[in-house]
Amino acid sequence: MSASPRLLLAAVAVLLCTAAEAHISVISGPAIAGNNQELTFNISHGCSGADTFRIEVRIPDGVTSVRPLDSMLGKAVLSKDAEGVLKSVVWTKPAADVLPGDTHLYRVSLSALLPNTPFTTLFFPTIQSCRAADGTETTVEWTAASTDHGHGGGTAPTTNPAPFVFLLPARSPGWNKYTVDQHVHDLSVFKDAQIVWAGNTAYSANPLVLSLIEKEQGTQVLKEIHPGTEIWVKY
Repeated sequence: MSASPRLLLAAVAVLLCTAAEAHISVISGPAIAGNNQELTFNISHGCSGADTFRIEVRIPDGVTSVRPLDSMLGKAVLSKDAEGVLKSVVWTKPAADVLPGDTHLYRVSLSALLPNTPFTTLFFPTIQSCRAADGTETTVEWTAASTDHGHGGGTAPTTNPAPFVFLLPARSPGWNKYTVDQHVHDLSVFKDAQIVWAGNTAYSANPLVLSLIEKEQGTQVLKEIHPGTEIWVKY
């Protein structure tokens, strides 16, 4: 790993931003592989003007120790199969609390032990149910579980994408060294990092740092990471 002083100084000033999401998304920040942490799902809209009255979040294989929080959508109910394995968490509004229109933002949360599989994408297929003022019910299945490239990355598909987290390895403040065993196309998964180095290539989500990388002699912009690549990441 090598870096010029001016690149490192610029990296310290990294600024992070989060784009608004139109679909159901996980907004609780970076997900760390093998970590027990809280995940918050953002339901930004209802269904064609109807209020959301039920959310079902399906629990993917490898996720354990799930403990949900009650929310404005009602008390959380655990749904298990015949063997007692947790399959989903459901939040349902009392009928009297369903609103006449799509006017509110909702969030539901759960804590869980995430699988220790860094640099992989973990999808949480989610079913959204809405009820209009006349009693008509609509269901939207946010279950598309593939990325644009079919490889590890942080880019959601465009049609009813399932909420997802991209699992990152444990980190410490400062420099961290990793060997990536997956193909990572979307480097926005490092949006909270100051800078990422791989050989003579580098990436930063900060436009200022990225512009310095582009100008630095002998350094190229890192655009994707191939399996087996050793990287250095500064947080």
